[in-house]
Amino acid sequence: MRPVVLHLFCLALACLSIFQVRGDDPYRYFTWTVTYGTNSPLGIPQQVILINGMFPGPRLDCVTNDNIILNLINKLDEPFLLTWNGIKQRKNSWQDGVLGTNCPIPPNSNYTYKFQTKDQIGTFTYFPSTQMHRAAGGFGGLNVYERPRIPIPFPSPDGDFTLLVGDWYKASHEALQKNLDSGNPLPFPDGVLINGQPHSTSFSGDPGKTYMFRISNVGLSTSFNFRIQGHSMKLVEVEGSHPIQNFYSSLDVHVGQSVAVLVKLDQPPKDYYIVASTRFTKQILNATAVLHYSNSQMTVSGPLPAGPTYQKHWSLMQARTIRWNLTANAARPNPQGSYHYGTITPTKTIVLANSAPLINGKQRYAVNGVSYIVPDTPLKLADQFNIPGIFEFNTIQDLPKDTPTVLATPVMPASLHDFYEIVFQNNENTMQSWHLDGYDFWVVGFGNGQWTPACKRKYNLVDAVTRHTTQVYPRSWTAILVSLDNQGMWNIRSAMWARQYLGQQFYLRVWTSEHKLSNEYNMPLNALLCGKAKGLHA
Repeated sequence: MRPVVLHLFCLALACLSIFQVRGDDPYRYFTWTVTYGTNSPLGIPQQVILINGMFPGPRLDCVTNDNIILNLINKLDEPFLLTWNGIKQRKNSWQDGVLGTNCPIPPNSNYTYKFQTKDQIGTFTYFPSTQMHRAAGGFGGLNVYERPRIPIPFPSPDGDFTLLVGDWYKASHEALQKNLDSGNPLPFPDGVLINGQPHSTSFSGDPGKTYMFRISNVGLSTSFNFRIQGHSMKLVEVEGSHPIQNFYSSLDVHVGQSVAVLVKLDQPPKDYYIVASTRFTKQILNATAVLHYSNSQMTVSGPLPAGPTYQKHWSLMQARTIRWNLTANAARPNPQGSYHYGTITPTKTIVLANSAPLINGKQRYAVNGVSYIVPDTPLKLADQFNIPGIFEFNTIQDLPKDTPTVLATPVMPASLHDFYEIVFQNNENTMQSWHLDGYDFWVVGFGNGQWTPACKRKYNLVDAVTRHTTQVYPRSWTAILVSLDNQGMWNIRSAMWARQYLGQQFYLRVWTSEHKLSNEYNMPLNALLCGKAKGLHA
């Protein structure tokens, strides 16, 4: 082969190789503008947060391993951030969008998020992580679809619907924040919304076809039960995990959680109620929508389909039925059950107990006797630039102790590739919900009362489902196992946003002294710098 021809042949192969890489991991570009607007979710005009003029915000659809380049323009009168709830941000806590990793975007400014939906398929959400902005909107669905080469363990549905369900307040987010700052707890919500409305939302489908309903609890504090009149729901996905495909007449979905169900339109053609009702509350609030058969001649009628009347025990027993499908593919071409988590000895056991202390006469929330204070410098930047005095490594302990609650900015150190057993201990009479950024984890056990090492005998060490947010029932415990294979600074927090705002959170620093890009990406060139990091350069 002549040199010129050989050169052209090699160049063609190189171009083809580049094309194939880009074809596998394409780039998707978005520009979102955040503004205030007026809406009437509960019949009273109030200020809400819009993204590109939409309430809730636009649905972000992408495919496994897509690279997301999203320019967020902040037109509010105060700093703002979005976090990507359930997206693991592999090696990239720089893009997590919480105040421990990112400076908030100043008013009339912008920041471009750059992250990859690496090895994930499923139903996720995004929402504001600053102040109490979440109470005004700014949230939306984030759906990661499979690549053709990675088959999902069920036939592709004939369509899918995203349902963002959550409690809602008539008071503005500023009023709710002022109430919390004054030392008062969050009041009982005024209503429940489905996609920004308490009723009249309609989802239409054809008889005989099967549709996916992606259901996420985007509320501030309240669990809900979801059901569709006259229809069974086949559970097929839980926060990126494929469970055994059980049928349910109703499902409890707790704060911060997402599930996906398949519903076949196999009933007489008419309209049917879709209901989300509050759980574990004395007063039951409902939101309704409509499942509309395309050939329906009858509107919804009659009483709403009844939800479960039993509380903790019913919900706990349902939670135990949600188990991993060990033969289903994950986002990579290997079965979910190929990683035998139950055979690994934990590096460390941590017991985290939530509490609701009064400090200086004001309501605070804490974990293991420490109530988190947000510093003016993100912890990730303080760690990057070795800025002292921003956070403390030794404040929060592995086990709860009977000591007075302190205000601090705690970070728990962990080594890359550690394997942790974490027990969430709830000694309060209220429902709890806990989230871990950067990971999913195996929910191996639920139990009543106080956790002890003997409770490990009840763990599911074979097919526990993985997810990023787990509920903890009143006066109960929940145990998880997590493989710390994602270096960075990661938020462990209450998914109940008022509790997070008033201190029930901390950060886990997963670290190794070996600095290389295969462990963690460098600080992005466009990183915002604030607090004591302002003016510094990497």
